[in-house]
Amino acid sequence: MTAPLLLANAAGAAPVDIPLWLVLPFGLLLLLIAVMPLSPERIKHFWEHRYPHVSIGLGLAVALWFLFAIPGGGPTVLGTVHEYFSFICLIGSLFVVAGGIHLKVRGEATPLGNIVFLAIGAVFANVVGTTGASMVLIRPFIRMNKVRISAYHIVFFIFIVSNCGGALTPIGDPPLFLGYLRGVPFFWLVDHVLPQWFFTIGALLVAFAFYDFWSYHRVPRAIQAKIEEQDTWRFEGGINVLLLLAIIGAVFLPGDYLLREGVMLLAAVLSYRFTPKVVHEQNHFSFGPIREVGFLFAGIFLTMMPALGYLQLHGKDFGLDKPTQYYLASGSLSSVLDNAPTYLNFLQLAEATLVDKAALPRDATGALVENAGVTALISDPRSLYFVIAVSMGSVFFGAMTYIGNGPNFMVKAIADSAGVKTPSFFGYILRFSLPVLLPILLLGGWLFL
Repeated sequence: MTAPLLLANAAGAAPVDIPLWLVLPFGLLLLLIAVMPLSPERIKHFWEHRYPHVSIGLGLAVALWFLFAIPGGGPTVLGTVHEYFSFICLIGSLFVVAGGIHLKVRGEATPLGNIVFLAIGAVFANVVGTTGASMVLIRPFIRMNKVRISAYHIVFFIFIVSNCGGALTPIGDPPLFLGYLRGVPFFWLVDHVLPQWFFTIGALLVAFAFYDFWSYHRVPRAIQAKIEEQDTWRFEGGINVLLLLAIIGAVFLPGDYLLREGVMLLAAVLSYRFTPKVVHEQNHFSFGPIREVGFLFAGIFLTMMPALGYLQLHGKDFGLDKPTQYYLASGSLSSVLDNAPTYLNFLQLAEATLVDKAALPRDATGALVENAGVTALISDPRSLYFVIAVSMGSVFFGAMTYIGNGPNFMVKAIADSAGVKTPSFFGYILRFSLPVLLPILLLGGWLFL
């Protein structure tokens, strides 16, 4: 599912270097996403109507440079386009199918109820993926807290359900699925990272509790009681549960002939066709959020090609030789780049620097046994911590920004469409990521790596 980032010319010569200035369109797009919503009304209005043109324009500029100015750039562009198509099919199909599920709980959520809900969401993310869990649970979470819904509710949902929760299985997050395809056993992470996962999720839930108890006690009890009398438990859209399972199952289908993407799109079409109109109305369903994510991430995928290519070509120059360094490096880049290829590049870097290729098993033809390098990494008590570091860094740090992981921006878009006042790009980082999330992640890395 990842683009072939190693750039080589047609003759199969050494990888072709990438001019560092080509990263500028990526930086410009991130800057526009961050600052334009905070601009004066006229400029903000212009951005809201023109962001598709800006995003696609910057992406096409980088893609054309790769096609015509970089030897071997064509396969990289085609691979990136295919990766984006897979990404938007997964995100889009889950968005449509989850939009057909209406889950209503009774009454106003207490802090304890919210904590339990988020904890269940963290576990659920390992079963249906962070994207699936986010799309299914964000609307009920907003409705639960409708009287006092605040920015921190959305932020901690992104921290816990959309990112950190899905760190235990290959289904949980795309980078872990890539590790599974390259030889990391399905339950290997459960055996090796469970203490760090419990610590991270537990610490985030404790931090959330401080915010939520203060907010809850500011709401008059009479209002809470009135809401509890009016609300009832209700679940509608059962067919979409089956379609959701079909989408998750499609992730494991081979990528040839777009079979995987075809199943996902078919599930979305069937969901939209057979979901009762009243369910879509109750969910305030519209295609606005997925449209915004689709255009912005098209530009992000294309403009980040130089950054990922530079990482792959120059990763060994970083001088990384400790698990905590891998944890911080992969995490820092996963905060702003696609965490799947970031994970893959650092996994390959660990394999290249820590594994003695001469000692690896070979088949009858003399070729290395498939996935022998990764198997050697996870079998050595010293080097396995590098795999843990890359896995946790890529997953956990995806919560540092709205663009660190696919579900993040989608959750924000759904919350915005529901009338929730979410933090700006910089507000998310300055108010929550840096003072709350980052210390927890740093402490977890220090304790367990």
